[in-house]
Order: sequence, then structure tokens, then C-alpha cells
Amino acid sequence: MEVTRENAWATLTRYTTGESLLRHALAVEASVRWYARAAGEDEEFWGCTALLHDFDYEMHPTLDQHPQDGAPILRDEGWPEELVEAVLSHAEHLAIPRDTPLKRTLFACDELSGFVHACGLVRPTGLEGLTPRSVRKKLKQPSFAAGVHRDEVVAGAELLGLELDVHIANVVAALQPIAGDLGLPTGAAAD
Repeated sequence: MEVTRENAWATLTRYTTGESLLRHALAVEASVRWYARAAGEDEEFWGCTALLHDFDYEMHPTLDQHPQDGAPILRDEGWPEELVEAVLSHAEHLAIPRDTPLKRTLFACDELSGFVHACGLVRPTGLEGLTPRSVRKKLKQPSFAAGVHRDEVVAGAELLGLELDVHIANVVAALQPIAGDLGLPTGAAAD
């Protein structure tokens, strides 16, 4: 399987139909690609890995299945083992070492991308003007985006060696260009 966004999108949409899960994949992809560019890494490979990280979630929505039961599907389709291993590593319950920059970045961007997206959904201006301080304030509200694991948000920033505010600002910047794809107001609409 050639690692291209087109191929990753085809695999993702073959197994995922829900709009919220597709938007989550797009958000994590944008964040991971942002970090790949910043670090001079392979943006296409990293982005494809991020797109596919939850591809099996609709079929395997429980921890005893996701993502481990999806890994054989990726292997059967011919995705490289490095990509499959990174997908597996994003799941905290599998305790797979996050021993590469890609694995650390995928983990760090997963929960926070979803949380930042949720923050944008409740603001009339979407992501425009969203500050790390505002995101941190929402993180302290357990009822807001209750499915997001706050401990993983904090651990992700630490794993990247970044202050949480810096990581939040990076993810907000990564998501702003795709705000429309995430169902959020775009810069022009937010003004």
C-alpha cells in the first residue's frame, strides 16, 4: 500500500461513516501534520497515520477491541508496520512504548485535538481568538467534553517536552486552516 492521503482516506471511509469520527480524524491529522512540518519529518506518512488512528472505532468501540482488532485489517491492506505500530501506540491501555517522534506526537495530539475542536464548537467565533488560557479553563470543567481524558492531554504535552499552553497554541494553529471541514466558523465567517 502506497502511503498517500488518498489511500488513507479511502481506508478510513471504508470503515468509518460517522461525521464526528471523520472530523476527529481530520483534526488529529491536521495537528500531527503541523508537528511533522515543524520537525522536518515526513508529513504525508505522519498525516496518514493520524487519519487512520481510529479507523476501526465504529467496528471496535471498546478497549478490548480498539485499536488492536483493527491492526490486522491495516496489515492485510498492506499498510507499513511502522504506521500500524504507531496506531497501536496511541491507545494507553496497550502500554506500547512511544519510542518514536511519530508515536509521541500522535498520542499528544489525539485527545487535545478533540478537545480543542469541542471548544471551537461552543464559541461563536470557532477557533478564532481561542487562547490556551480559555482551553485550560474548559479542561477544568469535567462535564465539558467529558469523554476527553484530561490526564492524557497533560501527559501528551509532557511527552513532547512542551508546556501545555504551547502545545494548545500549536494545536489551535493547526486546526484553524481546516475549521470549515470541522464544522466550525472560518476566519471570514468568524469576523
